[in-house]
Amino acid sequence: MMSGEQTGYKGDLNSLPVDSNFLTPYLSELRLKAQKDIIDPFDRLNWSDGFLIKFLRARDFDVDQSLKLLVNYQRWRRECPEITSNLQPSSVLGLLKNNYHGVLQGRDHSGSRVLIYRIGQWNPKDFTAYQVFRASLITSELIVQETETQRNGLKAIFDMKGWGFSHAFQITPSLARSISAVLTDSFPLKVRGIHLINEPLLFRPIFSMIGAFLPDKIKRRIHMHGTNFEETLRFFFSEDILPVEYGGNGPTIDEVCQKWTCHILQSEELLTQLSMYPAEMVTPDSDQNRDPKSDQSF
Repeated sequence: MMSGEQTGYKGDLNSLPVDSNFLTPYLSELRLKAQKDIIDPFDRLNWSDGFLIKFLRARDFDVDQSLKLLVNYQRWRRECPEITSNLQPSSVLGLLKNNYHGVLQGRDHSGSRVLIYRIGQWNPKDFTAYQVFRASLITSELIVQETETQRNGLKAIFDMKGWGFSHAFQITPSLARSISAVLTDSFPLKVRGIHLINEPLLFRPIFSMIGAFLPDKIKRRIHMHGTNFEETLRFFFSEDILPVEYGGNGPTIDEVCQKWTCHILQSEELLTQLSMYPAEMVTPDSDQNRDPKSDQSF
């Protein structure tokens, strides 16, 4: 593995744009190693700098760990077609229109994207857990295009109000493994924090099942706030970005969800291409010229 000193740069590699000469050796080494360790010789992979940089940033430019992440990502996308093969907005539109999921416009103090999921808005009679997971994957594929999110990762708030037996029955061990894979070693995003609010006792067995597949590093980043979440969430998130329902003074949660749904709908062409050619997709974010502030303009 190369170090910053070996490439002549002693600062934070994550702060550099993808076209920096200091990053060229890392990109070249990852590309060469990936071409040797390709999962399927018939796969046509995307070797562009814009694609590979996501994996390097997710693993802080450890090339070997970035390679492992890339291989896992390709394998997971291929082995879970029930989730990954149809990322078109229409496949989860009803769920999104229920205001189940949104992404805050503002980032937290560390620059992380902040995602919110409202379990009570998911009716298991209408949508399977795989569709719910797909909605999350759609968001992940969109925000990973953002340079600032590649650098600073994401945090998620799960509002568990309304969780019941019908939800619990949907979470199988197989799905729990898939969830843990995305959280740990199969998607090029850094998970900086997971926050549960309004979590009922009924959820604990499911949490234990998912937690069994998680490494200690991720477990330490999980925070349970209970029903008195308004005070404790403020230790982690600025009131300026939190919706009013969660103790902040930002837009309402319904406004947040509706705006993010519009952004997903506007990204239909990209999502359709990612569904068909996940390994070949050329990232539309050119990284070289993009202003990080534009990441908040959805």
